[in-house]
Amino acid sequence: MLVKDIMSRHVRSVKSDTPMREVVSAMTLYRVSGLPVLDEEDKLVGFIAEKDVLHHLFPSLEETMNLGRTIDFEEMETGYSAVVNLLVSDLMTTGVIGVTEDMPILKATSLMVRHRFRRIPVVDGDFLVGMMSLGDVHKAIFKEVIADVCVKI
Repeated sequence: MLVKDIMSRHVRSVKSDTPMREVVSAMTLYRVSGLPVLDEEDKLVGFIAEKDVLHHLFPSLEETMNLGRTIDFEEMETGYSAVVNLLVSDLMTTGVIGVTEDMPILKATSLMVRHRFRRIPVVDGDFLVGMMSLGDVHKAIFKEVIADVCVKI
C-alpha cells in the first residue's frame, strides 16, 4: 500500500501569524494533536503540535537540576495563559519532515516511528497534499490483513 491510499486529503492548517488561542481551541474542539503551518503561497513551512504548546509549561533543565528548589508543577499550569497569547510562529517547529504520496506506508511509518511522530505531512515538493497518521496505517493494515477473518462484534 502507498501513502496516497490511506492519507487524509482534507487537512486543517494554520498560518504562522495565527494566534495560539485559535490553534489550541481547534486542537481541543477537533481532537487533533497537531496542525501543519502554511505560508501565504500555501507552502508547508512548519508544524504546530500539542507538545510545542505544553513544552513551554515544563521547567527548564536548570530548574530541574536545582536540587535545593522544589518545583511547583501545579503552579506552572498558570503559564498556559501566556502561551495561548503567542502566535504560531513563536512555537512552531520548522524544517518539517514529510513523506510523498507514492511512498510505501511502512517506509513512511518507519520515519514516523524514528522521529516519534503520530502524524506526518504528505507533500508534493513544498506543498501540503495530505496527512497520514499512525491510526491511518494501523486501520489500513488491519483491514487488509485481519478484518476479513475477525468475528464481527
